[in-house]
Amino acid sequence: MKILCVSDQIDPLVYSNKIKERFGNVDAVLCAGDLPSDYIDFIVSSLNKPTYFIFGNHNLSEFGYYHKLKTNNRGPHPTLQEEHSIFDMKGSFGGTYVGFKVIRDKHLKIKDKNAKETPFLVAGASGSIRYNNGLNQYTDFKMKLHLIKMIPGLLYNKLRYGRYCDIFLTHASPRHIHDKEDPCHKGFECFNWFIRKFQPKYLVHGHIHLYDMNTPRITVSHKTTVINAYSYVIIELNDENKNGETANE
Repeated sequence: MKILCVSDQIDPLVYSNKIKERFGNVDAVLCAGDLPSDYIDFIVSSLNKPTYFIFGNHNLSEFGYYHKLKTNNRGPHPTLQEEHSIFDMKGSFGGTYVGFKVIRDKHLKIKDKNAKETPFLVAGASGSIRYNNGLNQYTDFKMKLHLIKMIPGLLYNKLRYGRYCDIFLTHASPRHIHDKEDPCHKGFECFNWFIRKFQPKYLVHGHIHLYDMNTPRITVSHKTTVINAYSYVIIELNDENKNGETANE
């Protein structure tokens, strides 16, 4: 399965009238945050492929359509309530929202170790580390609480399909993997916990801009390959008995 991953920057190779020529052979699209909704809409309408997205810490004008908000007493910005889903998953621009959700796409098939076809399994987490009490920012503890609420769905996947999830889609990176030391760009330690416990084949994130081509964008942690999707990257999600591949074309 070939997957186009995008985040943080509108890439002219993607936002182009030649998008079908370049990316028409992908099977799915992952959007790792900080992207305007019309860019996601363009990708969805041009490629007509299953598209999954989460929100980052910018481009949040659509965030209220997916989460109930309340006033933050510590600052001027609204924050996420615990009961957060207004719309189930589908947004006005055609993508499937996977923020703090576990999704099973039965139209996209992955073969398990017994060569049985199973659904494509995606889990997601929106937002960044809290740095100025802004919208969609969380302490590590708060983020872990959101991840814990996803455990029943992950356990169902393990019992039904033999694995917890294929891809964990996030905006921020795990702590000490691709992150930075400034307050805005520190990663979440709880994402490392998620990797250890639930062993996704890939963790795809954004948030960390790549200005130097020598900066690592691929890191293996335990059984998970962590990919920085800044701008765009192509990944190959193969069957359970095969290795995956990654390419930035």
